[in-house]
Amino acid sequence: MLRYIFRRLLMLIPVVLGVALFIFAVMDFTPGDPAVMILGEGATEAEYAALRAELGLNDPLLLRYGRYILNALKGDFGVSYRTQIPVFQEIAARLPYTAVLAIVSTLIAVTIGLPVGVFSAVKQYSLSDNFALGCALLMTSMPTFWLAMMLVLYFSLKLKWLPAMGVKDWTNFILPAIANASATTASLLRMTRSTMLEVIRQDYIRTARAKGAKESTVIFGHALRNALLPVVTLIGVNFGAALSGTIVIEQVFAIPGLGQLMVNAIRTKDTPMIIASLLFTAIIASLVNLLVDILYAYIDPRLKAKFSVIKRKKVSA
Repeated sequence: MLRYIFRRLLMLIPVVLGVALFIFAVMDFTPGDPAVMILGEGATEAEYAALRAELGLNDPLLLRYGRYILNALKGDFGVSYRTQIPVFQEIAARLPYTAVLAIVSTLIAVTIGLPVGVFSAVKQYSLSDNFALGCALLMTSMPTFWLAMMLVLYFSLKLKWLPAMGVKDWTNFILPAIANASATTASLLRMTRSTMLEVIRQDYIRTARAKGAKESTVIFGHALRNALLPVVTLIGVNFGAALSGTIVIEQVFAIPGLGQLMVNAIRTKDTPMIIASLLFTAIIASLVNLLVDILYAYIDPRLKAKFSVIKRKKVSA
């Protein structure tokens, strides 16, 4: 297992390098002059030229790319063109808000979607099953920004129970987390239901029931564990996406997270901020996928045994 983790971490290196090169190329071809953005419209052409030379903007693309990678390895991701603050410092300041929103919304989705999906599969074609599927379809159909605004209108403006925007305390994250978790909850419910329906028709489930095992043991001890692999994958994908910055939710609720940071950077062509933010997003997605693969081995013992067999074959060879 450790060998597999180490190999996956090594595979992360070309992914990060490829993402950085792609972003560099895209930003190089997009219109806009960073020197004009930093100095403003009132500077002279000589001042623009001096700043371009200072920033190395006149150098070839591959040279600038290599210099950026070397500086990034030292922990220097550049300075924001817009705020003149080190990029890493801004990302570190905004990451906690996005992390809290991602964790809370994922917990809401798992707490609701997983048990309701199991119950819906066990009670297939019943009234409760049809109701759960109808709610899932409704949550999937609603645009996230529309749901967020409806929550603000009702719970903040009409009932005045919860704040509409900002990050003063924990209550500010309730509405954003609910809005962000709606689509994930619906997907998780439907995925859990479909995988559970596939598993509970297997022969070993009928054998467990024939032996007199309790229904709760059959459902949660045998069926659910074997149905969790695609569910865990879905949770990991959605959590990685949320941790990379939920742009719409952060814009609606004025949360100063990574999503809002990237939107502002793209609007002003803040190249160092864009590159660092997208690199951070790529690293998060890769690490979440690695964590999901590790969880596979603990959910399904057959995968853990497969890793052991591969390791023994390499040792014997």
